[in-house]
Amino acid sequence: MTTLKTKLQADLNVAIKARDELRSSTLRMTIAAVQKEEVAGKEKRELSDDEVQKVITREAKKRREAAEAFAQGGRTESAEREKAEGEVLAEYLPKQLSDDELTAIVAQAVGEARAAGAEGPRAMGQVMKLANAKVAGQAEGGRVAAAVKQALAG
Repeated sequence: MTTLKTKLQADLNVAIKARDELRSSTLRMTIAAVQKEEVAGKEKRELSDDEVQKVITREAKKRREAAEAFAQGGRTESAEREKAEGEVLAEYLPKQLSDDELTAIVAQAVGEARAAGAEGPRAMGQVMKLANAKVAGQAEGGRVAAAVKQALAG
């Protein structure tokens, strides 16, 4: 069993013993998503820590989107619950980059792409590839794409 998956399981046991309903239900859903990913495909496999982290990132994104949808629909109680679940999941993800750090990484990637001969808006794919390799889970793809567009436009 991977270390991150083991940590999730151990934290779930602690949350159950502490009768922390929010934390235990969030961790149960996350562990279920990890197990579902393990059996997806033709044969069962053990996920690496990176793959488990991707599943947690996907679950956290779902919580953020659901919180926004509930807030727009006027269901503040449900929105608060989703935000709280997202905060629990954020503890298992790497620290997110600040806007300044992200801008610096994107600027460096734009420079590398220009050195390789890519110019203007058509360089978007090349710059995204370079930037995503450097960011590696520390910023959401949408944030990276917005920063790249801004850097290429300006």
